[in-house]
Amino acid sequence: MTQYWLLKTEPSTYSIADLEREGRTTWDGVKNALALIHLRAMHPGDGLLLYHSGREKAVVGLARVDSAPRTEGRSTVVDVCFEARLPRSVPLGAMKGSPALAGLPLFRNTRLSVMPIKPEEWEAILRLARGGG
Repeated sequence: MTQYWLLKTEPSTYSIADLEREGRTTWDGVKNALALIHLRAMHPGDGLLLYHSGREKAVVGLARVDSAPRTEGRSTVVDVCFEARLPRSVPLGAMKGSPALAGLPLFRNTRLSVMPIKPEEWEAILRLARGGG
């Protein structure tokens, strides 16, 4: 069964443009214990929403988990592959204004860089990206 996740990244460190250009990357640098638990629960084929933190604060693209989690040095990593840029970015404010996203973990734990997303939240974000509500 496909699971869905949101990955936060500072675009000045690694952006959707970087992933699009490279096509595939190893997602590393996760240090938070809860984020690592989420990273270790990923499976190849799981869907990923890429969220630019910092000034932008918006979901900007789609990716897929491309490998099982593995240990590299002291860190757990997964490979991710680019799927698409969203037709339009979905800003944090638009997500907060959507009743379908009221329980989104992004609102409760703003520092968490890897978090699960329910299938209905995934669909609601994609509707917002297409200009729907």
